[in-house]
Amino acid sequence: MPGRVIAITGASGVLGSAVATAAVSQGCHVALIDHAHHTPHGLVDGDGVMIQGGVDLTDAASAKAAIDAAAARFGGLDAVLNIAGGFSWETVEAGDAATWAKLFTLNVQTAANVCRAAIPHLKASPAGRIVNVGANGAVKAGLGMGAYAASKAGVHRLTEALAEELKSSGVTVNAVLPSIIDTPTNRADMPKADFGSWVRTEELAAVMLFLASPQASAVTGALIPVTGRV
Repeated sequence: MPGRVIAITGASGVLGSAVATAAVSQGCHVALIDHAHHTPHGLVDGDGVMIQGGVDLTDAASAKAAIDAAAARFGGLDAVLNIAGGFSWETVEAGDAATWAKLFTLNVQTAANVCRAAIPHLKASPAGRIVNVGANGAVKAGLGMGAYAASKAGVHRLTEALAEELKSSGVTVNAVLPSIIDTPTNRADMPKADFGSWVRTEELAAVMLFLASPQASAVTGALIPVTGRV
């Protein structure tokens, strides 16, 4: 996708870094947006790469400023990949009501803020794309997954509603639904698991970048399981 401009939120995380690296390797211009200040491995601010740290995507004005800056830097915006989010495991009985509000804010509100800010730029692109990250675990929630699954289900409904809203504009909106992603944190939390059955970040990145490409013009409103062998 040479020359295509993509904004990636949560870009300094494990998945965000993998997506950013893959996008750059395909010739994309990338705006890497995160609340953290550290940058994806091997990428530096310069030609084709814009790094924005310290961005609070839970604040609509901050999200808009980051997206507008990316569009200004590269002369437009073709796709947004909403990877920023959070996770907590706790049962409803022993948990805290604040966790529900926190995960809604981190997973749903950040995506909504970024999408709202990006829509005018994406409508101006010949192939505007939004790709969100939902969760396979939000299709049927398991033990301790109530708050997280509810928030990711919100991402699913946001994706579907926005796809309908933007259908006539040519902007597509889809979400990937991963199972367990193979990250150092997940390996540390589940040391006895079969890591080979999990979804590798490179695999998930490939699906997300296809959905962000001009070739995915016929796909919108889709919730696509990317579950590996789990």
